[in-house]
Amino acid sequence: MQPLSAREVYQQLRDTAQGIRRLLPGQQLETGLLPITVDGWDMTLDFDGKHLHHCLSCQDPDGRAWSLDTQRFGTDPVSLLSTWELAQVERLLTRI
Repeated sequence: MQPLSAREVYQQLRDTAQGIRRLLPGQQLETGLLPITVDGWDMTLDFDGKHLHHCLSCQDPDGRAWSLDTQRFGTDPVSLLSTWELAQVERLLTRI
């Protein structure tokens, strides 16, 4: 089974920003770490209450996974978001 790419994870965040996918919050793990679910995709985000810094991990409904720790060049899906997309996702996260 192929691991997820950063671009596949980014697409879920992008679709959430555009209102195509629905974001559901999980129980906050510790300060700054927020688990969310986007239409069955489980993600752990580094979010300080205002700013989304990184996506730390993601698993799709089929069990394929992505992790920032295992990325060869450290490509973070959050860094692929446009300024507008990032602002939209942050707005959604602050409402949680």
